[in-house]
Amino acid sequence: MNIFDSPWLTLLQEHRAIAVIRSPQMELGFQLAKAVAAGGMRLIEITWNSDRAGTLIAQLRSELPGCTIGTGTLLTLAQLKEAIADGAQFLFTPHTEETMIHAAVAAGIPIVPGALSPTEIVRGWQAGAGAVKVFPISAVGGAGYIKSLQAPLGDIPLIPTGGVTLDNAREFIEAGAVAVGLAGDLFPKQWVEARDWEAIAQRAHNLLQSLKSG
Repeated sequence: MNIFDSPWLTLLQEHRAIAVIRSPQMELGFQLAKAVAAGGMRLIEITWNSDRAGTLIAQLRSELPGCTIGTGTLLTLAQLKEAIADGAQFLFTPHTEETMIHAAVAAGIPIVPGALSPTEIVRGWQAGAGAVKVFPISAVGGAGYIKSLQAPLGDIPLIPTGGVTLDNAREFIEAGAVAVGLAGDLFPKQWVEARDWEAIAQRAHNLLQSLKSG
């Protein structure tokens, strides 16, 4: 089966970028999500260690019906089950844990475990992951590492995070990544402090433009 035959992987291939929001205040997280959505981003991750993450996910699903809202930084099976109950549409973990992967698969929710080595990447994929997060990508050579994985592991969809920026995001896609995850670089501190949602929306738009094929 082609790796893009699943709805989740089709979404990744279509949108190419996931906005990762870690917010100490729920209202701030809501505004950041609205800003990137206004810029055209349709895949939004609210990290589970954000303020009232489950409540925020439910609110965003209601108010941004055109977006797919998921969560990340899930460390335990209990957190994963709670996130599913709160309506998370996809799940990211910073590590590879088969029990969590199996639980997500059983619930029909795409899960993307974090991995770094080829062994971890294959382990997560074989356990049923919907893709594998290569994290932290900045620690292992960036886009060059993704490119080097293509020959042996080209059938496994990879999502690099932890060091992806607007300046290098396209390099990762060209190296073979199915999508990229961006956190801090999407939300410059001075713009967040100034509540300049329009500037953040434009930054999200610029990211998507840079990732378009051509």
